[in-house]
Amino acid sequence: MRDGLAIGDEAELDWQVSAEHVIHLGYPVPSLIDGRLATDVRDPSVSAVVFSTPFMILLMERAARKVIEPFLDYGEASVGASVEVDHLAGTPLGAQVRGVARVKAIQGKMIDFEVSAFDQHEQIGRGTHRRAVVRLDKVAKRIAQKANPQQSASSSDSWLSGVAIMPASITDRFQPHADSPTDHARQTANMNSSNLPDTPTLDVALDGTLATVTLNRPQKLNAVNSQMTSDWERLNLFLAANPQIRIVLVTGAGSAFCAGDDLTEVGSLSLREAETLSYRQARMYLAWEQLPQVFVGVVNGAALGGGCVAANSCDLRIAAHNATFGMPEVLRGWPPGYGVAQLTALVGKSRAMQMCLFGQPITARQALEFGLVQRVCPAATLMTEARQLAQQLLQLPPQALRETKRLVHVDEGLQPKTAFLADTAAYIRCLAEPDAREGIAAFKEKRPPRFPNE
Repeated sequence: MRDGLAIGDEAELDWQVSAEHVIHLGYPVPSLIDGRLATDVRDPSVSAVVFSTPFMILLMERAARKVIEPFLDYGEASVGASVEVDHLAGTPLGAQVRGVARVKAIQGKMIDFEVSAFDQHEQIGRGTHRRAVVRLDKVAKRIAQKANPQQSASSSDSWLSGVAIMPASITDRFQPHADSPTDHARQTANMNSSNLPDTPTLDVALDGTLATVTLNRPQKLNAVNSQMTSDWERLNLFLAANPQIRIVLVTGAGSAFCAGDDLTEVGSLSLREAETLSYRQARMYLAWEQLPQVFVGVVNGAALGGGCVAANSCDLRIAAHNATFGMPEVLRGWPPGYGVAQLTALVGKSRAMQMCLFGQPITARQALEFGLVQRVCPAATLMTEARQLAQQLLQLPPQALRETKRLVHVDEGLQPKTAFLADTAAYIRCLAEPDAREGIAAFKEKRPPRFPNE
């Protein structure tokens, strides 16, 4: 660690509270559904979406890291060793928040901070935080040993090895949520192509810096169920930890790209379970824009509902002539649970309204006219053209490509990233209604739904 860090040095970090930073507060509302009492729907009049304590702590920790970074030698990083924080006030979604960290003591490679957080109206947090400066090679070695249970690790291989502190000082009293995918990558530096996660519903093929992910439930038209959601969550973490993979092609096995959510499973879930799954899926797709890779949707057939959202969540889209795109949820009795804002950002309000209100799919040619896809080609040459597109991207400078992707998504603003909170709330309200139960029954019985004409 270089000389120069002094008591009183401080740094600030500004964030905007977005969807991944919040928790949902509210009381359950008792209601009768199918003749039984359900208590898993929140009353919007007595609920709130607020900046969570773990992310407030993360904001302040990141401010402290910002103080230290100019003084690190090559191969060093700072890690959190302990934190004690009071959360003083709530802050709503969309607000600007500021974290401040000020050095109050330096003991070798241990730095103590006073930390605080503010929104636009008041102080919302305060406390103390300790960070340790560590060698990255030691961290990587220790994490590699944990990742491989067959290797034993000695106590001297702790990631704080060589830092003179009392044992009690390294107890982390509060473990915040995982950082962004990029931060997670830094913490999981040992992950590589040799330890792909087990993803039964996703077929993942690696070819150097190119990954091809094939949705692999062809008998269900690649419909997204809980298992596929978990598989994508694991794969997202793997991709975050492996930025050397630069391009991800996403396609579907069989005749479809993705038919959307698995309605048979949805019909078996409680409202609370359906709400939780919808939030997970929305964040799963939103994670793609935060990952360092460029995602290319290779749409080989129907992309409906959640499948259309998956295509829209890619950075680029190429489609076969026989591909279709649609948001058919209204035909089953509910609005889209997520993805409306992303669709609107791509095709405009009028066309998004057309697709969502009527629920009818559009052709690949129409999708090209709408600006939903960049290229249409014969099904027989789809993967060949997709790989050619990937090779074009791979010829570009990696860092410039990543930064360009990041800037485009940042320029979208907050709305596409938080609208799914309202989407899911409306979806759950409608899922509790008789129309939704009739829509699911009609799907299972392979017949048109019979909605009342009221």
